[in-house]
Amino acid sequence: MLKCTTRHVHIFAGEVTADNNFVPRDDLFTLDVDPDNELVWTDAALQKVYARFEELVEEYRGRDLTEYNIRRIGSDLEHFIRSLLKQGEIAYNLQGRAPNFSMGFPQIPAEEMVGQYIPKG
Repeated sequence: MLKCTTRHVHIFAGEVTADNNFVPRDDLFTLDVDPDNELVWTDAALQKVYARFEELVEEYRGRDLTEYNIRRIGSDLEHFIRSLLKQGEIAYNLQGRAPNFSMGFPQIPAEEMVGQYIPKG
């Protein structure tokens, strides 16, 4: 099965069926965004990622379906997600199981940290 897994993007060549089985296919990709819930998403930001994914898949239409090409799409999506984080459209999930600031340190307004991360003074 051809696939790409980055920190925040998993792409598989195939589809998940109604009974939760995975069927490999050469003409369809399945995208799993942020499988570990490291980020806080708005519907709008998530739709931007899906739209960018569709654009990237279209750019590769007609090329051989190879692991390298899928990895390029995944890498481009990872960079796109980083740009959403830097623009403030998404944020780190600071309540997550294992926060990992792989895209840079979070930008948190000081007033939101008082009492949670900084002792009240």
